[in-house]
Amino acid sequence: MTTLQYKVAIVTGASSGIGRATAKLFAHEGARVVVAARRRSLLDELTGEIAAEGGTAVALAGDVRDEDFARTLVTEAERRYGGLDIAFNNAGMLGPMGPTPTVAIDDWRETLDANLTSAFLGAKYQLPAMVRRGGGSLIFTSTFVGYTAGFPGVAAYSASKAGLIGLTQALAVEFGTLGIRVNAILPGGTDTAMAREMNSTEEALAGVRKLHALKRIATPEEQARSVLYLASDASSFTTGTALLVDGGVSINRT
Repeated sequence: MTTLQYKVAIVTGASSGIGRATAKLFAHEGARVVVAARRRSLLDELTGEIAAEGGTAVALAGDVRDEDFARTLVTEAERRYGGLDIAFNNAGMLGPMGPTPTVAIDDWRETLDANLTSAFLGAKYQLPAMVRRGGGSLIFTSTFVGYTAGFPGVAAYSASKAGLIGLTQALAVEFGTLGIRVNAILPGGTDTAMAREMNSTEEALAGVRKLHALKRIATPEEQARSVLYLASDASSFTTGTALLVDGGVSINRT
């Protein structure tokens, strides 16, 4: 039997990067997956690949900052597949880059909405569905940036992602007695579109690789395997955790 056989999962930010890799892995491991992102064409491509590999998935395009969309994702999971066991709230954005005094308040708010408020809205509807199911696993994508290391010029990103760790801990305590585990994954450098936006030259990418103890960055598939661990019964006694999957960037000094 595969790891997530008969489970139902929501994955946001599924059109690319870690979200896409995780949706495919969840489906491969037997889950029925509701995939969400803004770009419908990429979601359709993803569900087509999942179906071709023998998996089951349905796509809903929308904005995770929209409360109605958060509600609709859960409604669709319950209507189509009978419930909700796993939610990977992965969607997010980099936000404004540059000196903090130059950051416009609208850009600050947009980043917090995309990275933190969207996760709250997802959880707001996912948690009651998991209670109805008798338990579940809720996972957020945070980052080591603003947690174990600071970088200049990304204040909004750092603050919003650090906020997810506080949300993780609060929800883990609030829902632990109901059989729901809540954790955050903290990726290190990973080969995604967002990472390339943050480090747009080969020189910058080489510098990022050097920051890591492993002297390389991760593939999205490597991050997905850690998300699978948190989603599965392999992590049955793990909750409230900020799981560093960072290639040693948090401890490296060489």
